[in-house]
Amino acid sequence: MATLRLRDRDAIITKEGLIFRVFGYSHPPDAYICDVEYAPAEIFKSNNPKSFRSQGQQVFYKFYRDEGLKHVKKCHSQYLIFHGMLRKNVVGVYHSDIVRVERPDEKLRRIMKTEPRDELIAVLHDVLEFITQCPNLSTENFGIFGSLLHDFYHPRFSDLDFIIYGKEKMVGLREILQELYKDGRSLFKNEFESDESIKGKHWRFQNYSPKEYVWHQQRKLIYALFNHEKSGRTIKTEFEPVKDWKEISNEYAPEARVLRKGWVKMFARITDDRDAPFMPSIYGIEPVNVLYGTRCANEATRIISYVEEFRMQACKDDKVYVEGNLEEVATSKSGFYQVTLTYCPRYYEQVLKVVP
Repeated sequence: MATLRLRDRDAIITKEGLIFRVFGYSHPPDAYICDVEYAPAEIFKSNNPKSFRSQGQQVFYKFYRDEGLKHVKKCHSQYLIFHGMLRKNVVGVYHSDIVRVERPDEKLRRIMKTEPRDELIAVLHDVLEFITQCPNLSTENFGIFGSLLHDFYHPRFSDLDFIIYGKEKMVGLREILQELYKDGRSLFKNEFESDESIKGKHWRFQNYSPKEYVWHQQRKLIYALFNHEKSGRTIKTEFEPVKDWKEISNEYAPEARVLRKGWVKMFARITDDRDAPFMPSIYGIEPVNVLYGTRCANEATRIISYVEEFRMQACKDDKVYVEGNLEEVATSKSGFYQVTLTYCPRYYEQVLKVVP
């Protein structure tokens, strides 16, 4: 599988039955950097009631937070690969260890070619019928991920998790969703029209309030509620942006070094939001006021975020407050500074938010 080409949210299955999600677009030449998402019950069990999944007679468990990393480190160290730029091991799968892949776009096409076999698939058909009324969108521009991709879903209780491929198509999708949200007769509502979706949830972020979260999520437009009249239930429906093939470039450079420079708190202005919808999310910035951190923070040219909550968080010309790790990306010829938001000991202190 040395020539296999995968992108963000494609799924990798190994001989143990572990299911990995390809993460982002920059990878070593012989491996894919991944998150590990699911494991068969034969090798991992969780007490978390949200973790249980079934695929026919086979049972799987979903990993939450750092469970997957801990499991890989303890039981499957072959899925730790050396990241040359970071100079440390990260979760990933070598091409030679890939047994099978599931591509979200191909799975959706297979589903759309057959008559709906249950209630959730019928809803999926209806949602795409509404959305593809836009002349620039077709089923070919979408994929599915999560429980639908792996046939873990429950017809009465599962949500719909779509992928929208490409920047241009994402813009068209957001335009039609915005129109549907404004139409009082529409079956679509913005999930974050109110704070109902976060009521009762334990909030961990220290510099980012629930009210601020709801405001940011609302304007992203990609989180919808679909009122399916036939089944009598309202279904959460999200559309996650993934790059089209022609938009992908691999920034992995093993000769480069990523050097930590310490914690930083600053105000900045967004100068480039073209890669904000994707993972990792990248924002060009111009520092406005550094409140805490080393002098080189004033030279930071971008924010790079691996945190889902901060994807599509800000638009060009927005003023933002950011708190995270300042890094220098250095090569033998040049270098630049960036603020990185990622999994780290101070995870819940990190923030990226729009400010007045």
